[in-house]
This record gives sequence, C-alpha cells and structure tokens, in this order.
Amino acid sequence: MVKNISLTLKPKARGCHLVTEEVLTQLELPQSGLLQLFIQHTSAALSIQENASPEVLSDLSRALDRLVPEDPSLYQHTEEGPDDMPAHVKAALVGSHVSLPIMNGKVMLGRWQGIYLLEFRNTAGGRTLIASILK
Repeated sequence: MVKNISLTLKPKARGCHLVTEEVLTQLELPQSGLLQLFIQHTSAALSIQENASPEVLSDLSRALDRLVPEDPSLYQHTEEGPDDMPAHVKAALVGSHVSLPIMNGKVMLGRWQGIYLLEFRNTAGGRTLIASILK
C-alpha cells in the first residue's frame, strides 16, 4: 500500500536547512515501511547530511558554489537571474529525492543524520515535497 502526501516547506534563505522535524510532524508513519521524499522543484534539492556540526553545511554550500559558479558567461539560460541556472545544475548534482526506512514508527536516520533542504536560489518561496509512504 502506498500513501502520497503533499507537504509545503516554509520559505528558506539560500543554503542548507535541516527540515527533519518540519517534514516528520506533517506525517503519520506506519510501524514499518519506507518513506520517500521527492521535491517538486528544479532549483533546490534534498539530502541526508550531518546534523551535528553547522560547519558541515556551510562547507557543503561553499563547495557547491565553487563547483557551479554564478557566472552568467557560462550559461545560455540567464533570463531568470544569475543564480537560476547554477541552481538547476546543483539540484541535478545533489538530487530530487531521498528514501528512508521506517521501523517502529520512526525513520531510521543515523545518529548524526538529518533531512536537509538545499536551497540554491537567493529568493525562493515555499518548496513542495511529495511524501510517499510504502507499507
């Protein structure tokens, strides 16, 4: 059995944002199964990352900025601003979904792991996720 739920995350500034609680408080998880989260946007991504050290997230953001610079001379698609095309490339590199096992009614994140929204636009609205719960 699959249950699909649409969730909207509050707007976030550019960067990496821990959204574990924001997501899980909107869901009723079964005792066992699989949770897949899919982001319906092409300029942001989802990732499982360390939730203990904030330096990991700022380092990750800076590393992605170095890999994919905001240099309009590098891109043909520029009409939506200098951060748009780099945001699409970063989202393609990181990915649009994460899957998490569910045991005893909880997602089985590791001790130092959290669910993160990686926001690549300078200004963005709320982001929509589709949560698919398989049990």
